[in-house]
Amino acid sequence: MNAVRLLVDVMCGRLVPYLRMCGHDTIYAGDRGLEADDEVLAVAAAKDRTVLTRDTALADRTAESVLLESRDVNGQLAAVAAAGIDLTLPDEPVRCGRCNGRLEAVEPEASTPGYAPAADEKRCWRCRDCGQYFWRGSHWDRVHETLAPIESGT
Repeated sequence: MNAVRLLVDVMCGRLVPYLRMCGHDTIYAGDRGLEADDEVLAVAAAKDRTVLTRDTALADRTAESVLLESRDVNGQLAAVAAAGIDLTLPDEPVRCGRCNGRLEAVEPEASTPGYAPAADEKRCWRCRDCGQYFWRGSHWDRVHETLAPIESGT
């Protein structure tokens, strides 16, 4: 998988967790308070990121953009895939869906918070930045089911 550096406009926030789960380094403009087009473009240029947006005027101002015409997240995911951005879930998660931080494996003997499975029973990862725990459970399965038809082109 080739991870891509992305900046997602506030109009497309539902895409963010999918992109992060696929391993892409994804900044969400809403998390950074970036609303004005000039701010979005400045951060995208400074951080060498492709902008994903539904805003035609914004997309027209940079060659490094993907215009997403659909309001529906499945349609947006299909457009992202059509633009050549890989939407395959990696074997092991690498990005935090909450904050975009890098994940590290939790040792089997380590304790986990009450919301997470025991690390000796289920493989877990922890975000180095925000401390959130992740594992491949029902949410992972639902995301895989959403992405499977897009990956296969059906």
